[in-house]
Amino acid sequence: MSDENTHTTEPATAAGGLNLSEAMPGASIGDVLLGGQAEDTSARRMREPKPADKHGWWWAVGRRKNAIARVRMRLAPEGKGGLKIQKTRKTFKTIEEYFSEKQDQSDCYAPLKATGTEHTMEIFVRVHGGGHTGQAQAIRLGIARALRDYDPTFEDVLRQNGYLTVDARRVERKKYGQPGARKRFQFSKR
Repeated sequence: MSDENTHTTEPATAAGGLNLSEAMPGASIGDVLLGGQAEDTSARRMREPKPADKHGWWWAVGRRKNAIARVRMRLAPEGKGGLKIQKTRKTFKTIEEYFSEKQDQSDCYAPLKATGTEHTMEIFVRVHGGGHTGQAQAIRLGIARALRDYDPTFEDVLRQNGYLTVDARRVERKKYGQPGARKRFQFSKR
């Protein structure tokens, strides 16, 4: 056996040849090099809660594909919370009336269920563009952002469930010389 292929596992040593496990039990090399003041990188800095506007609303925008959802949210009076789609200035639809698919309906309510604020918030959404699924996911992102602005402690729960992550997937463009993005015209040998 040659010396190049042999590996020995020795305990980590800090500057000056000191054995880490003897010098500071439970410490890492970063702790020793930084003088015992290594920062905890797992904890995210808590953002400040955004104050509501002068009428008591928190505003947020969610986007998915070509769908744009403008969300406004406020604390509801005594259990009268709900989620409504604003069609015109005076006409509203519930989520169940607006979306026929159960998946789209549950997408809209998902951030509220994750944070336990289903009946405590009154939410109005203006949405346009895109299709049903894109609109539902835009609403989900907008509601999650509004909840994060209302109470920053919700951010970890919302981020773990993926409600604050923007889905950047878009439709791939059509290329010249072929009928679609990936589709090819039929190849003829003869």
